[in-house]
Amino acid sequence: MSDSETFGIEKDHGEEVIAWLNEQAKSQGVKLEARLYGYDISTKNFGDFEMFSWMGEVQIARKLITKASKRFKIKIIEGGYKPKEKLFRMKKFDYAKVKRGDKTIGQLEFVASRFGNNQWEIKNEERH
Repeated sequence: MSDSETFGIEKDHGEEVIAWLNEQAKSQGVKLEARLYGYDISTKNFGDFEMFSWMGEVQIARKLITKASKRFKIKIIEGGYKPKEKLFRMKKFDYAKVKRGDKTIGQLEFVASRFGNNQWEIKNEERH
């Protein structure tokens, strides 16, 4: 089982998409549970997103989230891309793709403090 908190759904679509993701996982008999955690993030290039966390298999999560983007015609943030270097840093880093359907329209770099209970923040963003 894996999980991630750097996934997002275009603002004002969170509840319906999360309900759809959980319903699809249940109907397909796969292990995936998604939930909003009350945190919004704003990007300069891509707009506002409601962040959500999920638990389950990463391949299933990525596939269902891409399907949701196509079905609801919305942008999503697909996170969980870790940096290749294994250096100890004072901050946690995570990388994400911003997608509309199958098409990647940008990339985000998230950062959060290793200490305390800080939320993820956008350090860098880039359009494709």
